[in-house]
Amino acid sequence: MIATETSFAEFIKDFEDTLHHLFHEHEDINKLSLERGMPPSLLAKIMDKKPLSVAVPEQFGGRGTKVKECFGILSAASYESLSLSLIFGINIALFIEPVVKYASESVKADVFKNFLSGQKMGGLMITEPAYGSDALNMKTSYKSVDNGYAISGTKHWQGLTGMADYWLIACRKELESGELGRDIDFFIADSKIEKQKVVVKEYYDNLGLYMIPYGLNKLDLFVPEDHKLEPESTGIKMMLDILHRSRMQFPGMARGFIKRMLDEAIKHCSNRVVGAGSLLEMDQIQYQLARIQSAFTVSSAMCVRSCDISGIEHQLAASGIEANSMKAVVTDLMQEASHLLVQVSGANGYRTSHIGGRGIKDSRPFQIFEGSNEMLYSQIAEAVTRHMKKLKQGNLFTYLSELNLTKAASLYFKDKLNFQIDEALVQRKLVDLGRVIARLVSLEYVLDLEPRGFRKDLIENCVDVMKVDINALVGSFRFPNKVNVVRDYQEGSNWMDFAL
Repeated sequence: MIATETSFAEFIKDFEDTLHHLFHEHEDINKLSLERGMPPSLLAKIMDKKPLSVAVPEQFGGRGTKVKECFGILSAASYESLSLSLIFGINIALFIEPVVKYASESVKADVFKNFLSGQKMGGLMITEPAYGSDALNMKTSYKSVDNGYAISGTKHWQGLTGMADYWLIACRKELESGELGRDIDFFIADSKIEKQKVVVKEYYDNLGLYMIPYGLNKLDLFVPEDHKLEPESTGIKMMLDILHRSRMQFPGMARGFIKRMLDEAIKHCSNRVVGAGSLLEMDQIQYQLARIQSAFTVSSAMCVRSCDISGIEHQLAASGIEANSMKAVVTDLMQEASHLLVQVSGANGYRTSHIGGRGIKDSRPFQIFEGSNEMLYSQIAEAVTRHMKKLKQGNLFTYLSELNLTKAASLYFKDKLNFQIDEALVQRKLVDLGRVIARLVSLEYVLDLEPRGFRKDLIENCVDVMKVDINALVGSFRFPNKVNVVRDYQEGSNWMDFAL
């Protein structure tokens, strides 16, 4: 089946059937997920279906870089394996799409030919050992040399370390003074060329996502002039556009994963007999499963919204509130859904081969990479309070009820949100406020589903669950929490001195 000659419905059905066969009949996904890396023969069979063709433009033989189709592949993959979905996510959002949008036309044809016919892969290098989320202070540098650029530095925690064939490398220009410029530039490195090879110094023992290699990479490269990405304005805005688009892709990975958690939970609770009935008939179980189902609805709503706004034709550098809200909320929901599945599964869930236990490990890093959720929540709150100050608007409800991203959702919480924010907030309160705003944005997406014909009962249940969460988070924000760690806590704290 040629990817570009079939409808997407046929293409995705064939891909789903292939994954099910490979992971449940040809191999055992429960055993595979406990081993480091993915068997090359298995990966080759998956890549034979050309899943990355969804991100490649039509003029280069792909399906056209449609967000909806990219999300379809991510969701289908994450239903079977979150690691596989992340492999695709890295390739699509952190390599292919930036190359489509910003790379020179002279390099695109060769790159995409190798992706489609040679099963090649690509990744992104930003993070450095001493500069994690502090990307603007990265020390990897480049300087102009004859016919190209010399790049040197160290990167780490890149997904697909030692596995990717191409890398997008972020670095700063070395000035004549020896200092580094403030802007960020990106370069394409092709590992099949000796001068562009990235040297892996160490592989990390990552907890979860075992199919994906992470590690420490040493850079001492030469790349040609046309391998430099060309920003529309500044390199920093290009980086924000890339990262925000990637964060808006998280719902695609999350939706399939959460659906799997939900399907497994319903199946187990329906079949598990307790007393005279099934586990599913118990009130607390109903609530726990309703929470997973609410997460399914939220992730679905985010997918719809992201399809509307995150295509490469859009500039997303200024879309931090939406990008951060999607990434932080949906990854929190992924983690909660896997915990709930393990909880309702009882002893069965406490196995390393169980899909719920595996889900806890595999979804946990999603709350950390591409910006830890606490940092993203803080950034959301900072953006909102900064805009409120600019408008000279101190009342939170008034502001949120006039903001397009929260206009309808905020009406459910008029009494709770009707208070002033007149002073600078400490960091923990910024995080609390960001959690509230991000969930209001997410609720707005859910409310927007109804006019499109999405199931009304799922929307109503989701609204009720989110009301519970948002009310609790507003209470946490308004509670005067000033606790601090006691550093020298050992003296006077040995319980044995006080027991009879």
